[in-house]
Amino acid sequence: MRLQAALFLAACVSPVAAIFRDEVNHIDFHHALLGAPSPDSTFFVKPSSASNASLLYTISDKSILGAINPRDGALLWRQDLSRSDAATGGASLLRTSDGNNAVVGAAGQHISSWTAQDGKLIWENQFKDGVVADVELLELEEASKTSGPRDSLALVAGESVGFVRRLDGATGSVKWEHKDESGDVAFQVSSSPTEVFYISLQSALLKGHKVKVTVLDPVTGRQIRQHVLNSENDIATPESVLFVGANVASPLIAWADKAQKALKVNIIGTKQVQTINIENASGHEIRQITIHAPHKLNSLPHFLVHYVTDNGAWAEVYHVDLKSAAITRAYSLPYLQGQSVVATSNIDANVYFTRITESEAVVVSSASHGILGRWNIEDSPKERALYAVSEAISKGKSVVVRAAILRESGAWDLIRNGQTEWVRHEGLIDAVAATWIEPQIQESLAHELEVEGHESLVGAYTHRVKRHIRDLEHLPEWLKNLPQRIISSVLADEVTNLDSFGLAKSVIIATKAGRLYALNTAEQGAVAWSVQVEETSQWDVKSIVTRPGEATIYVSDGSSATVNVSTGEVTSRSAPKNVKLQSIISFDSETTIGVQEDGSLATTFEKSEELLVTTSADGRVLGWSGRDNKSPAWEFVPPSGQKVIHATSRPAHDPVASIGKVLGDRSVLYKYLNSNLALVTAVNEKDHTAGFYLLDGVSGNVLHATTHDSVDTTQPIASVMSENWFAYSFFGDVLDESSAKGYQLVVSELYESSIPNDRGPLDAAGNYSSIHGNSGDSLPLPHVVSQSFVIPEPISHMAVTQTRQGITTRQLICTLPESSSIIGIPRPVLDPRRPVDRDPTSAEAEEGLFRYAPLLEFDGKWYITHARDVSGIKTVLSQPTLLESTSVLFAFGGDVFGTRATPSQAFDVLGKSFNKLQLVLTVVALTGGVAFLAPMVRKKQVNLLWKAN
Repeated sequence: MRLQAALFLAACVSPVAAIFRDEVNHIDFHHALLGAPSPDSTFFVKPSSASNASLLYTISDKSILGAINPRDGALLWRQDLSRSDAATGGASLLRTSDGNNAVVGAAGQHISSWTAQDGKLIWENQFKDGVVADVELLELEEASKTSGPRDSLALVAGESVGFVRRLDGATGSVKWEHKDESGDVAFQVSSSPTEVFYISLQSALLKGHKVKVTVLDPVTGRQIRQHVLNSENDIATPESVLFVGANVASPLIAWADKAQKALKVNIIGTKQVQTINIENASGHEIRQITIHAPHKLNSLPHFLVHYVTDNGAWAEVYHVDLKSAAITRAYSLPYLQGQSVVATSNIDANVYFTRITESEAVVVSSASHGILGRWNIEDSPKERALYAVSEAISKGKSVVVRAAILRESGAWDLIRNGQTEWVRHEGLIDAVAATWIEPQIQESLAHELEVEGHESLVGAYTHRVKRHIRDLEHLPEWLKNLPQRIISSVLADEVTNLDSFGLAKSVIIATKAGRLYALNTAEQGAVAWSVQVEETSQWDVKSIVTRPGEATIYVSDGSSATVNVSTGEVTSRSAPKNVKLQSIISFDSETTIGVQEDGSLATTFEKSEELLVTTSADGRVLGWSGRDNKSPAWEFVPPSGQKVIHATSRPAHDPVASIGKVLGDRSVLYKYLNSNLALVTAVNEKDHTAGFYLLDGVSGNVLHATTHDSVDTTQPIASVMSENWFAYSFFGDVLDESSAKGYQLVVSELYESSIPNDRGPLDAAGNYSSIHGNSGDSLPLPHVVSQSFVIPEPISHMAVTQTRQGITTRQLICTLPESSSIIGIPRPVLDPRRPVDRDPTSAEAEEGLFRYAPLLEFDGKWYITHARDVSGIKTVLSQPTLLESTSVLFAFGGDVFGTRATPSQAFDVLGKSFNKLQLVLTVVALTGGVAFLAPMVRKKQVNLLWKAN
């Protein structure tokens, strides 16, 4: 028994080994993404009254709420507020204030409160009678004297009805409600230190909208008064309203006339609308008007109006007299060429405006036009800035400013006194396709070797000599870097000097927003370049095919674009075609075939040795031969009521190191190896069944089929194939009371025969046909061994680690959406030959088999993402390296994550614990000792010879 336990431990040590703590952020990287921050919901705020440092809070266009450390740009916490009912409308909103220790976020019908420091849920509320149109914190004078979270004002817009609700800051319960059944458009809610204002848009008789302001008692919610502002000639849509201020000493509502010649401003609570003439001395048409005002109760009633044209921008600062309600212009910021943005910040009651242009950042006080600080922006990005938020800190008589700027490319960077502190590439969140970029040097060498392989012996030798002569031009640079390479190889850690072994992979990523990124995995996923290829928000990229020095992106409308992988420059384009492609098949870097929604081929191919398997939108599987592209060679239709949802095949690179499995008694089970296999998944939503069919891609024959009942078809169903095995997962819990409930993982292995040392009908076959079998016999079916496991959570995507020669034990890479993580399950754990209801025999224990257990708990050592919250992953790519032990993984879809996987440990790499310097010093010391002792030994030998004579 002790021997069996020892053998079991020896078999399991290698597969379950996790990486060491000091390898985190060295062999892996993680871009924790939020999405593009919302302009009106991004703030620098102190999380508690005891905190002296501010955090950067935001809610993105993906309804993800998060807190960023302004010092290094690290994500401290985040919460996904997006729900299925968010599609009903409404904006993503975030509100907080200094020292409140709570942030309030809203999306769709939901509103929730979270602790500001660690993002823990305080309360959550759902309004089924409408969507949340606006949220504001109720900043009353008496509230500033009490501790605890501030109460919130929620504006809920239903069908022809609006609700203003005051929510308790500690519980989220409704304290009072004001219902508006007038049919007006519920627009926004605001407040002053003593009153609550409900702003709605009332449709005019002819056209446009009037602004209606309803004043409410903040304690009871009772209506105090109501008035209407005549604005129907200027406000055509809700977007025509430029600004509605809240939580300031004097809240404002502003809009511009249609000719953009005048600015209309109303101090909310009064009936007077003041007209401010717009003095456009630039002569260019105004494209955008933005109003910036502080969002603090004790701030000065000052605001700035920013005017943007195609060629430049200028700004004007205005003061509000609280007694007379008069608005006067204080000063102007001059017109400057180029793009610029303005951000507002506070120091106590003082208000500061930071103007950021393409080359400099300038901060001024709202009270005077004097420049308090000016900094040149070093390494200014070329992308246009969309907006910015800033925080000002007083340093004696000067002011220090840091500003977070959102760029047009999706990059979110922070500058401090003109210097860029960090950059977050939030545009990566919507990655839809990605592929590996092979170094052009390796691609060129492979091409040269391929040319030599097709020439005569003399021609190949001549070609190789010429190639080596051309390589001599790199000799001076190689000699120049040789000392540094020697020193770094001795002193550097193992994880930093393996780039030459193929671990320095680059990845090209396409996003839904029409942008391409190139990431260098050797530099912690640093963005090498990004380029906007298409101006769209729904770029449906189907495939990216790389060639030496370039990559081609194929889109569902039949268009394509080719870019230079080194610079991102778009070198060529093709126009959209009158087709709708569901996928792209690439034989090699030169031949690509588009597959239409009906499963037919958009283009023909003339490779008689090639075979294609496609799926159609109506649930069929079609096989196509290179000899005839017009009609399918075979067709598979699942049983009545089932619809094909997915089909998978073996990876393009899937080498087999051994054709059989050696058993404990030294006999061999021969693997059923067929590179033309396809695993088809079909579901019946009415009967709650799922069928899995193993097809031969040449003939279309079904080699193996299994059906599962009581399957929840709305849950993720993932599958994968590799070598002679396949796996799939699903959730079974719908109808059958006798079956196991929960998420299940099924693994099956294929063998040529159930008898060891027997190859079945293929044993003595001289040739074999997938269509006619062996010499006209029927097609031999594989022997299938299966086992199922109950797993603790769903799997949304599966992949398999790939190594250069397939010797290393494979890992099943699974994406876990509920825990936002990725695990690598060792293959020995999933071996379907594990003995059931008994302990393994000595021969089975020697193979590494151990007793089967139906519940498969995910070991903490399997989590390749460790403690990271890797959210929204849709696809995981695996790539072999020159090290047989190591596979490179890259995950994308929501976050971006990359790492190395060593399922059998790094057996071909010296570990970090190996002291290279000590080894060199030992060899040097031994060499010195030999050199010192050699003369003494020779002298002693000579003396012995003399004595002998």
